[in-house]
Amino acid sequence: MKLRFLLFPILIILTPLLFEDDNVFVLEDDYSVAKVLEKLGDNSGWYPNKDIVGASSSIGRDIFHTGFATSIDGKDQRKQSKHFVCTSCHNVEREDPDLTVSDPEARMDYALANDLPFLQGTTMYGAVSRRYYYNDDYIKKYGDLVEAARNDLRGAIQLCAVECAQGRELKDWELESVLMYLWTIDLKIKDLGLSDEEKAFIESSLEEESTLEAVELIRSKYLNGSPATFLTPDHERASYASMDTDINSGRDVYIQSCLHCHDSQRYSYFNLDTTKLTMKYLKTKMETYGDHSIYQAVRYGIYSTSGRRSYMPHYTLEKMSLQQLADLRAYITYRAE
Repeated sequence: MKLRFLLFPILIILTPLLFEDDNVFVLEDDYSVAKVLEKLGDNSGWYPNKDIVGASSSIGRDIFHTGFATSIDGKDQRKQSKHFVCTSCHNVEREDPDLTVSDPEARMDYALANDLPFLQGTTMYGAVSRRYYYNDDYIKKYGDLVEAARNDLRGAIQLCAVECAQGRELKDWELESVLMYLWTIDLKIKDLGLSDEEKAFIESSLEEESTLEAVELIRSKYLNGSPATFLTPDHERASYASMDTDINSGRDVYIQSCLHCHDSQRYSYFNLDTTKLTMKYLKTKMETYGDHSIYQAVRYGIYSTSGRRSYMPHYTLEKMSLQQLADLRAYITYRAE
C-alpha cells in the first residue's frame, strides 16, 4: 500500500504532512514545496502563529486583494492603505516560465500567455518557500529598514505595508492572516519540473532521512530571492538611437505595465490611455527629468511628497530590461507621430 501526504487546500498551513505506517513516501504534484522542505528538515520559520485569535487565510486574502477585512468581533478595520493594495504591485500566480532565472522578456511572454500584468514587485506565489526578500540594491532605497525584512518574511510584509504601500502597519491578527494566505499560494512540486529520477531521489531521502542533498535539489529549482539591480536612465536615453526596437513589444509593455496602474487612475493620480494625445504628451516628456518622463518613472519611480503620499515603485533591471524600455519609447513615438 502506498502512503501519501494528507493535504487540505486551505488548511495546508495548519495540517502537518502525514504518512501511513509502512514508511513509503510518494510526492504528488500539488504538494506544497515549503511543506516538503519542512519534512526534509529545512524549516523556513515562516509559520503562522496559531495562537493569534481571529487570524485566518480568508481574512489574509481579503487584506491582500482589497486592503481591509472584518475582525473576529465583526468590525470592519481601517483600510491598510489609501493608495494601494498588494496586487497593485504583486501577482499571486506564477509569473516566470523558468523559476531559476529572472528574465523580464520571458516574463512578459508568460504574462501575455496567461493574462497577467507586468509588475514591479515579484509575485507572492511561492513567497513562503523563499529565504530572502528586498535583495541586492533595495538597501540603497530603504537603508537599515531592509535589515528587518531581508531574512524575515513578516518583516518584509510590514516593510511593504508601511513604506511601499504608504499605509499603516498590520495588526498581529492581520499579519498572521496574510501569512496564512501566502501559504495557500505556495509553490507546488509540479512547478519545479522534477524528473522521475529526481522525484524518486527525494522520496527515498524522505524515507531514509538523508535529506541535505534533497533540500539542495529542491531549492536549486527556483530562485530563493529576487535579484534587484537599480539603474539610472541617462545611459538608456543616450543608447536608444543605436538600438533596434520592436513596436509590438513596446505596446505590450505599455498595456501590461503602464495601464495596469494608470488606466482611469486606478492606482495613480496620472491618467493614461491609448489616445494619440496621450502619446504626444509622453513623447514631449521623454527627454526631460520630470515625473512624466518614462525614463525617470521607470528607473527612479515617483516619490511621495507632502500632500501626495502615494508614489510609483520603480522597475529594476530584472523587472524591465533595457530592450523593453527602448521598445516602450519606440511604441510611444510611433503612436504620437
